[in-house]
Amino acid sequence: MTRAEHATDTRDEHYNLTSVLYHTLQEADTIGRYIEDAQRADDDEVAEFFREVQESDRQRAERAKQLLRTRLHGRS
Repeated sequence: MTRAEHATDTRDEHYNLTSVLYHTLQEADTIGRYIEDAQRADDDEVAEFFREVQESDRQRAERAKQLLRTRLHGRS
C-alpha cells in the first residue's frame, strides 16, 4: 500500500482516475473561455481548434467516468 493509499484509504487507480476526470473537466471549462476570446477576436480558426480540444476533453472525461464507475461498482 502506498503512502497516499494508506493516508486516504483510496486505491491509487481510483485516485488517478478521479484526478484525470477533475483536471479534464477543469480544462474543458477553461477552454470555454478561450473559445469566447477567439470569437471576440473574430478568429474562427482558433475558436474551432479550441472546440475540438474541448470535445476531446469531454470524451476523455466520459471515459474516465466509465472506468471509475466499473472499478467502484460493488465496492465500498
